[in-house]
Amino acid sequence: MNEHDLAGMFALMAFLPIVFAIALLPTIFFLLTLHKALSRCEPGSRTMVPGQVWLCLVPVFNLIWAFFVVNALSDSLHREFTRRGMVEEPQPGRSLGMALAILAVISIVPILGFVTGIAALVCWILYWIKIAGYSEKIAQPFVTAAPA
Repeated sequence: MNEHDLAGMFALMAFLPIVFAIALLPTIFFLLTLHKALSRCEPGSRTMVPGQVWLCLVPVFNLIWAFFVVNALSDSLHREFTRRGMVEEPQPGRSLGMALAILAVISIVPILGFVTGIAALVCWILYWIKIAGYSEKIAQPFVTAAPA
C-alpha cells in the first residue's frame, strides 16, 4: 500500500463519521416527534411507553421494532382522540406507517432495495408530517365539561 492509498483511506475514515452523524440527525428528530406524540397521549391511552420509540436506533432490530411502534402509536392516538371526543380516522397513521415499515424491510434486498428505499424515504417524510399533525391536535390540554 503506497502513501497515496493510505492518505485516501484516512480521509475516508475521517469522512464516514460525519456522514453517519448527518444521517442520524433527521432520525433523531423523527423519533423525537414520535416520542412527543406518545407523551401527549394520556397514560391511560398509551399502548407503549414513549421512551420505547428510541429502540428504533438499534440497527437491524429497528426493522422489526418499527412495526410495533407504528401499531402502538396508531392505537394510542386512536384512544386519545376517542377519549377527547375528537373525530379522526380509526387507525391514525397506521397505513402509511406500515407502508414505511414494509418498504424499509424490503429496501435491504439487493437491486430491489434502491427503488423501495426511495419509496421508503417518501413514506418516512409523509408519516413524520402526519404524526406531527396528530401530535399538534392533542397538544392542548383536554378539559372535560363540568356536569350540568
